[in-house]
Amino acid sequence: MSATVEFAKMNGLGNKILVVDMRGRADKVTPAAAIALNAAPDTQFDQIMAIHDPKASGTDAWIDILNSDGSKAQACGNGTRCVVQALASETGKKVFTFQTVAGILNAVEHEDGTISVDMGKPVFDWDKIPLAEEFHDTSRIELQIGPIDNPVLHSPSVASMGNPHAIFWIDRDPMSFDLGRFGPLLENHPMFPERANITLAQVTSPSSITTRTWERGAGLTLACGSAACATAVSAVRTGRTGREVAVKVASSPNQGILNIEWREGDGHVIMTGPAEWEWSGTLDPATGSWSRDAAPGAEAR
Repeated sequence: MSATVEFAKMNGLGNKILVVDMRGRADKVTPAAAIALNAAPDTQFDQIMAIHDPKASGTDAWIDILNSDGSKAQACGNGTRCVVQALASETGKKVFTFQTVAGILNAVEHEDGTISVDMGKPVFDWDKIPLAEEFHDTSRIELQIGPIDNPVLHSPSVASMGNPHAIFWIDRDPMSFDLGRFGPLLENHPMFPERANITLAQVTSPSSITTRTWERGAGLTLACGSAACATAVSAVRTGRTGREVAVKVASSPNQGILNIEWREGDGHVIMTGPAEWEWSGTLDPATGSWSRDAAPGAEAR
């Protein structure tokens, strides 16, 4: 078995993704390799999407997802779109079914290049998100940052989209908050035994929301697809928007939009947005050493 595998540096609305081809192999991308890759400026990432041979009949691949700190992630919507674009370019297929630890994901690449991913049904039960404390209504829980009589953030909606999310509703630009300071405190708050993704959400109309996210295991991120989904369904639950909403990701380099639909018929969340290929190379899944495909100035790391 070769020591190296092919990978692509990609992004979904700026969400930095490494798509690693592990098909035909029994090994995995190690946490040590993930940490080493994230330490290099050129391969710094939010999630690794490692494509493995399918485990279940009727699926195209098993996707193993790692955060930049080497921990496992259950879901990554922006990363899934990157996988779809990579495999569609390779195979010519447009429709895919993937298996992850969070379940089955169906996805399709459209003629305009955008990609829709069926993110499944959101989970609102406090013990399945999970939370450390019982709440009958998870559309608003008791949690705040700042002085008790004048909190900076308070009363988030919580949900799981395969991973835990807390959405704090704000009335001004999400970029005006010091999320880099609050994010680590909230991600690791005792309320979240498996940690949580933290999103600031400003509703700008009945069909539009602006967000910024601190991502569990990755930190400040340029975009987070599952957070956009969790925000959209929580906005519906709290009467802020309708079931179809455009989520503008404030931290995205191009101020990109994710279109989210929480279908009334089956309760599934459909996320539609772009994916972008940047460059490709090879890496060692055990150590994280890598090289970039032939390009001026490319060097092995």
